[in-house]
Amino acid sequence: MRRLLVAANAFLIAATTVVAVAPAASAAEWVPKQPPLTTPWTSQVSPTNALPEYPRPQLVRADWLNLNGVWEFTGTPNIDSPPVGQTLPEGVLVPYPIESALSGIMRHEDSMFYRRTFTVPSGWDGRRVKLNFGAVTWEARVWVNGVLVGTHTGGFDPFAFDITDALRDGANEIIVGAYSPIDGSTYPIGKQRRDPSGIWYTAASGIWQTVWLEPVHANHITRLDTTPDVPAGELDLVVQGSPGQPVRAEVLSGGTVVGTATGTSGRHLRVPVPNARLWSPDDPFLYDLRVTMGSDVVTGYFGMRSLGKAMVGGVMRPLLNGEFVYQLGTLDQGYWPDGIYTAPTDEALAFDLERQKALGFNMVRKHIKVEPARWFYHADRLGLLVWQDMPSLDAVDDVPARAHANFESELRRMVENLKQITSIVQWVPFNEGWGEYDNGRIVDLVRSIDPTRLINHNSGSNCCVSDPEPSNGDIIDDHAYQMSAGTRLPTATRVAVLGEYGGLGRRVEGHEWEPGAGFAYGDLYPDETSLTNRYVAITEEVGRFVQTRGLSGSVYTEPYDLENEVNGFYTYDRRVLKMDAARVRAVNQEVLARAEGTEVGRGELVSLRVTTPGYTDRYLRHRDSLARTDPDDGSDVLKKDATFWARPGLADASCLSFESRNFPGRYLRHADWRLRLDASDGSAAFAGDATFCARSGSGATALESYDTPGAFVRHFDEQVYLARSGGPNPWDTAASFAEDTTWAAVVPRWRSAVDLPLDQARSLRVTTPGFTDRYLRHRDSLARTDVVTASSPALLKADATFVVRRGLADPSCYSFESRNIAGNYLRHQSFRVRIAGSDGSELFRRDATFCAQPGSGAGTVRLASVNELGTNVRHYAEEVWVASSGGAHAYDNPASYPADVSWAIAPPWTP
Repeated sequence: MRRLLVAANAFLIAATTVVAVAPAASAAEWVPKQPPLTTPWTSQVSPTNALPEYPRPQLVRADWLNLNGVWEFTGTPNIDSPPVGQTLPEGVLVPYPIESALSGIMRHEDSMFYRRTFTVPSGWDGRRVKLNFGAVTWEARVWVNGVLVGTHTGGFDPFAFDITDALRDGANEIIVGAYSPIDGSTYPIGKQRRDPSGIWYTAASGIWQTVWLEPVHANHITRLDTTPDVPAGELDLVVQGSPGQPVRAEVLSGGTVVGTATGTSGRHLRVPVPNARLWSPDDPFLYDLRVTMGSDVVTGYFGMRSLGKAMVGGVMRPLLNGEFVYQLGTLDQGYWPDGIYTAPTDEALAFDLERQKALGFNMVRKHIKVEPARWFYHADRLGLLVWQDMPSLDAVDDVPARAHANFESELRRMVENLKQITSIVQWVPFNEGWGEYDNGRIVDLVRSIDPTRLINHNSGSNCCVSDPEPSNGDIIDDHAYQMSAGTRLPTATRVAVLGEYGGLGRRVEGHEWEPGAGFAYGDLYPDETSLTNRYVAITEEVGRFVQTRGLSGSVYTEPYDLENEVNGFYTYDRRVLKMDAARVRAVNQEVLARAEGTEVGRGELVSLRVTTPGYTDRYLRHRDSLARTDPDDGSDVLKKDATFWARPGLADASCLSFESRNFPGRYLRHADWRLRLDASDGSAAFAGDATFCARSGSGATALESYDTPGAFVRHFDEQVYLARSGGPNPWDTAASFAEDTTWAAVVPRWRSAVDLPLDQARSLRVTTPGFTDRYLRHRDSLARTDVVTASSPALLKADATFVVRRGLADPSCYSFESRNIAGNYLRHQSFRVRIAGSDGSELFRRDATFCAQPGSGAGTVRLASVNELGTNVRHYAEEVWVASSGGAHAYDNPASYPADVSWAIAPPWTP
């Protein structure tokens, strides 16, 4: 952690030693209310320390006066007539929104007035005085000493007014009128609702970010627009502020100036950053920045990094610093039970991001909200990539033109104010079609402001919207909560991501917003183990999708519970971690390792796909014992020959060996540089020749020989060799070497590890000791197990007989047609196994398809569901379900699970 903070020490010192808080000169009393839940920081909040940190890390001034604290407050029918010189009846703690318990109000008002007094420090004489607001929802009018100094609309962007001409000696009065009707409004409100329920949450009205004063010179800086140019080794800087003024910029590293440039405000400066240390999630190094305009000196920071997209291994991928980095994140909505929109303290604000990084995530999707500037600073210093959503309009069908104008105005300001944030890598204008319109034109608008980042025109565009995809977006974004529906594939121009998934729920008594009312997007799990098991299962599938479906990013719902949602890793009060942190981190790291190519799913069936452009339809397979690459012609022989078990390395368990799926005991090995399939002779030499270590490739996996370091598995003229770039052999040619030695470890071409007799009748016998006279059968459409003997009725025997068919959803798996009700198949529905006739839907085909895997005993088979991840056909109390060991349901009971999901493929009871 110390290393992460070194580069920004100058800023941190400035931000923590110049704090001044102006005491409120009023008789208003703050009486905090009791929230439904308290956080570990609730009790730390008081009138003297309400968010005392300097609020704008990228434009810091030494002199400032914090106006957070107790203000007078009242609701009002409108904000047309300010209560100048009048004492207001209530006390509100700024900057907590009035609906929050910390504000002391804890109710909604459409219109309201705030009032307080202050005295300008004598040391500010001769300078202009600016009154700054981090954010106010939605319309704000500000009077100083009865003079209207400015009006602002927009609930998510900072604004400031020059109040110098309205000031007087001694005490000065500020009045802020705020108008925030929320529901049915024609401006962006995100998920705020006056009557919250389900996925809609408590409103956050009025002042909800820091208010402060600072003196500025007549010519002064208002914003620093920083764009790193990594190839040029420079920072592109535009100093916004008083026009046409000379400016000087200095880049510092560890307090030492490493680059300077001079120029004019409003124009591009190119500041050298020699031998730049690049910012990334693994090394979030930040440079300090000092800029001078006459007597005005400000400090800030930035990270050097590049963004983009490109074909990597035949797949369109997002790039960070020229390389594919999988973006593994959470759906962070930024709500607090005590402060609603406003974190109680800066430590709390940082906590959520610190814990997400500790759980192994490298990205966060900031969902339907824009956070204070310090939140982005914490993301920058921790190394968390950010997808930034635009807060949505109210979800109404007929959005009037004035709502569009408000939306676009606030969207423009959001991008302009945040485009200098290092961690932001993607803009998300719309979510699931809420208030969506003209999305192609909106993409153009965003790109005209910031051409450097990818634009996700509509996260969840498979979820709720039927409009055609615009041609100018960068992202294909699906929402698939339990992953059974899969995701769409990337295209030649678009990156594929999973914008929301998971939503797994667990209630924790004593830590619920409304006890017993919390919902999840799937099942509720009873304990830490079952919840973690399910998270691991679906996230492992996300890892497989990186190569099998070209997935480049995923967003888990969500880091913490939120009002009536119980989907979090943490409870809403941030007091209880509901999953096993070590297991969560381990599976997250596995996903990232698969994307890097340093991990191939060991213990799984895999196929190795060529990633060289123009050859990405080819797979490594064996034929007549030799390894080669061939296009998938759809034949069973090729699919089986191109499928291998990824085993722990025979010579080193931390590496890999690849055992043939259809020739057990035979492994890929090299002999005289050629790769081939041979049976192990048990020797150390064979073990070394058959062991390969996964290395990071171009978005996939490079396989380095264990016993010939520096040599990699390469395809060359359809054959496969061990090759060294620039070596003496023809297959060592350096041309396209990196691509030819990179393999995508994808879903196996043949997904069943056990072959079943196609188009033949068979019965499925229970193998659990004490129940081996029972068979799977259907009765009244439901599957169950019953004792079947030679003397059993003919109907029972027929009900216990099925014809093995190719899988309806995957021909390398199986479906089981009823022997006595033709056209009816075993399928699961709500986890219960039953028989039903096909309705022709993809859902039915997937629910009726099972992949045969080795069972727990010799000669037994496990039937894994294609559509309900991590589940297998299980008998439980005479009934038959698809179950996962240790899951949320009674039939997931881990006791005797391996035996209960293992079946003997027996001769048919009915021929």
